[in-house]
Amino acid sequence: MQSSPIALDTLRTLLTTQRLAVVATQQKKHPYTSLVAFVASEDLRRIAFVTRRATTKYHNLTEAPDVSLLIDSRTHSEEDFSAGAAVTILGRAAEIGDKQESELLSAFLRKHPHLESFAQSSSTALCGVDVETYVLVTHFQQVVEMKVSEWSSSNL
Repeated sequence: MQSSPIALDTLRTLLTTQRLAVVATQQKKHPYTSLVAFVASEDLRRIAFVTRRATTKYHNLTEAPDVSLLIDSRTHSEEDFSAGAAVTILGRAAEIGDKQESELLSAFLRKHPHLESFAQSSSTALCGVDVETYVLVTHFQQVVEMKVSEWSSSNL
């Protein structure tokens, strides 16, 4: 199913209001999941998170950059089945070069000011996920797949 203005609005709301995502990396034969604080770029084409370089997550994404993230609106109530939304994000991750110069780091710190010392540490990496596909699920079973390569600037 193609993206619609409503799906894009729901996606933007999820990405701006939620603070945590589950990132799945590949570890040998198995997926490896981690909880991360994240931020989305204004154009929704990139997701960023900060991690220590001495983590399994970082090692995995440097060895196999294809990753998946899950962000959802759950409240742990029955209403989640009818009113909740979740998005799976498929893309490729890499450390962003000069994190001190990065607009994404500034955006990350605006969203997560309590993580400033962690984010600014020399032992951490600012990782960017170049989004290829968003798979948005609402109302428990309505699925919309949005390929970023098909977006024009007028979509956003």
